[in-house]
Amino acid sequence: MKMRLLSIDFPKNLSSLLICFILGFNNSLFPAEGMWTFDNLPAAALQEEYGFMPSPEWLEHVRLASVRLGGGSGSFISPEGLVLTNHHVASDQIQKLSTPERDLVKNGFLARSREEEIPCPDMEVNVLAGMMDVTARVAASIRPGMDEMEALEARKAEITRIEKKSQDSTGLVSRVVSLYRGGEYWLHQTKKYTDARLVMAPEKQAAFFGGDNDNFTFPRHDLDMTLLRVYENGEPVHPAHYLKWNAAGAVENELVFVSGHPGSTDRRLTVAQLEYQRDVEYPQRLELTKRRLEILRAFSGRGPEQARRAENQIFGLENSKKVRTGEFEGLLNGGILEVKRKEEAALRKSILSNPGWKKAYGDAWKNIGKAVRKQKERSEEFFWGKLQGSRLADFANTLVFYSAEIIKPDVERLNGYHDSQLEQLRHKLFSRAPVYADLEEANLAGCLRISLEKLSAGDPFIRTVLDGGSPEAVAAELIGGTKLADPAVRKHLLEGGRVEMLKCADPLITLTLKLEPLMREQDDWRRKEIESVLTPASEKLAKARFAVYGKTTYPDATFTLRLTYGEVKGYPMNGTLAPYRTTLYGLFDRSISFDRRGDFDLPARYWERKDSLDLSTPANFVCTCDIIGGNSGSPVINRNAELVGLVFDGNLESLLGRFLFDETANRTIAVHPAYIIEALEKLYGAGPLVDEILGR
Repeated sequence: MKMRLLSIDFPKNLSSLLICFILGFNNSLFPAEGMWTFDNLPAAALQEEYGFMPSPEWLEHVRLASVRLGGGSGSFISPEGLVLTNHHVASDQIQKLSTPERDLVKNGFLARSREEEIPCPDMEVNVLAGMMDVTARVAASIRPGMDEMEALEARKAEITRIEKKSQDSTGLVSRVVSLYRGGEYWLHQTKKYTDARLVMAPEKQAAFFGGDNDNFTFPRHDLDMTLLRVYENGEPVHPAHYLKWNAAGAVENELVFVSGHPGSTDRRLTVAQLEYQRDVEYPQRLELTKRRLEILRAFSGRGPEQARRAENQIFGLENSKKVRTGEFEGLLNGGILEVKRKEEAALRKSILSNPGWKKAYGDAWKNIGKAVRKQKERSEEFFWGKLQGSRLADFANTLVFYSAEIIKPDVERLNGYHDSQLEQLRHKLFSRAPVYADLEEANLAGCLRISLEKLSAGDPFIRTVLDGGSPEAVAAELIGGTKLADPAVRKHLLEGGRVEMLKCADPLITLTLKLEPLMREQDDWRRKEIESVLTPASEKLAKARFAVYGKTTYPDATFTLRLTYGEVKGYPMNGTLAPYRTTLYGLFDRSISFDRRGDFDLPARYWERKDSLDLSTPANFVCTCDIIGGNSGSPVINRNAELVGLVFDGNLESLLGRFLFDETANRTIAVHPAYIIEALEKLYGAGPLVDEILGR
C-alpha cells in the first residue's frame, strides 16, 4: 500500500532516548516522562528536581476533581457542577444536539440561564471515587495444574466476582483494570453521572482555528474548550472537590501537572508485538481510515445538510489518520525498533543471568512471539470480516449478544455483558441521539464494498451478509428496513429477551443472528489461541521488569486516571525555536496572513469586538508533560492544584509518544486560562459564567 507519510526528523529526536533505554529506564534522565498512577508517583525525582511532593490530600483533591467523559478528560471547576473540557471532546454531543436549522457546531452555543442548558443525549461523566490493589486475589484464582484456557477463565471469573461484589456493596461502577500489562490488577470504583448539559461551546472556527493544517503543530491559537454542567436528580451536583481557576496561568519553566485519562500507549510491548503492528495493524487501520474518509467526503458532496451530518466523523478520522501516519512512520524508519531491541536485550540478559528469574520469566518472549504469529493467521479475516461504520449495526450486535449472554451466570458471560457493565450498556443503547439513515446507508455500503474487495467471495462473512447481492443493495435493504433508530424499539427488544430476539423480523437483527455463530467462533479462537497465551506471558514480562528495575516505572496508558508532570517550556523546531506561549496578537496575525480564508478565518464576533480585546492575552502554551490521546480536556494545574491550562493537543514530535518519550521536543499544547476568560467575557458576553468560574 502506498501512502504519503509525515516529514518528521525522527532519528534526531530518538538519539537521546537510545541512551536512556540502553541504561535501563533511568528515569532521572527524563524527569518529565511518565503517565503515573496516583499510588506510585516518582517522589524522589519530584523532590530532588522541584522541592515539591504532592501530599495525600493534594492527590485526593485532584483525583476527585478530575473526570472522564466520552473519549477524553475534563475537570470540575465550580461548586455548581461546572465541567471544563475540549470542544473536540464534546463535539460528538454538540453535533447530536444540532439540527439543520440550529447548527451548534458551526455557530456555537451559550446558555444564559440554567433553564437554557441542553441535556446531552448520551454523555457519561465519571469520577474515580476509589481504587484498591487486588493483584493477590486475581493471582490466587490460578491453581497449580491449570492449563492456559482454564487459567484464563479462572482469572476472568475472579475479576467478575470482585467487580460484582464491589458494585453491589458500594453502588459505584466497579471495574478491575490491568496495569503494567498484567503486573498488577486494581479495582477502580467510579461515580458515574449520566445527566450532563451543554452550557457553552464556541464556534468550531474558533475552537479548531487553523483546521487540519495546524493540527498537531505549534504555535497554535485555538479556543478548544466547552463547558458542561453535571446534574443528578434534576439538580446541579455540588462537588466537594473542584479546581480553582488561576487566570494568570503558569510562567515559563514553572512546574505543572496534567491529571487525565491517557488512552493507550505501547511502550512496554515486545519487539515481536511492535513488528506485528508495523506489518499488519497499521497498514490495515490506515487503509480503512483513508477509505472511510473517501466515503464520507462523497456523502458530504451531496449537499450542505449531508456535509453537516458527516462533519464530526470526518474530523475524527482526519485526526486519527494524522496520528497513525506519524506512528507508522516511526515504526517504519527503524529508530523506534532499534531502541526497543536494545531495551529488550538488556532486560533478557538480566533475566537469563539469574537462574530463579530465568525459570520464572524466561519463556515470556517466546510465548508472546507464539501468540503474535497466531494472530497473523486470521488477521485479514478478523479485521475486514465485520460490519463497520454503522451505529445501527452496533445496536443490533449489542441486542443479539445481550439476549444470549444475560441468561448465563455472570462469571460465564462475555466481557461487556457482566452485571457491573449493564448500566453503561443500557445508557448507550437507549441514547436519544439522532440517527441519520442516509449517512448510515452510505457508511455501511462503503465498508461492505471494502470487505468484498479484501475477502474472497466465498468468505463466510461475505456469503452471509451479501448472499450474492451488491454492498449498495444490501445496505439499502438493511438500513431502509430496520426500526432500530427508535430508542423505544431497542428498549422493547432488550426487555423481550432471547425469545423476542429470535422472532424479530428486523433485517439488521436477522442478519446479526446469522452472523452470531461466526462471531462467537472467532471470539473462542481468539481467547484460546491468543489471549490465553498472551495474558500469562505478559504477566511474566511485567514481573520480570519488577524484578530487575523495581516499581520505578509507570504502566502503559489504559484510559485510567494518571498524573504526569513537567515544565512550561518551548522547544527547538525547524531550525529555530518554538515559544512557550502564543497571544491573541498572533491569532489575528495568522488569520490576516491567510487573508481570512478557509480554516484561518475567525467567527464574525472576533472582528466585530476585536477592539475590546487585550491582544497581549496569552492564547495557547506548551509544556513537557507526557500525554497521549485521551488526555484531551485534561486540566493543567500548578503545585497549588489551581487550573492553569486546558490540554487539547500535542505537537508533531509527540506522535512517537505511543512508543517513546523525548523531553527535548515532545510537547503538550494547552489553552491558556486567560484566553478562556477573555473570550467568555468580551466575545461571548458570558459574565455570569466568568463570575462562577472565578468564584466572584
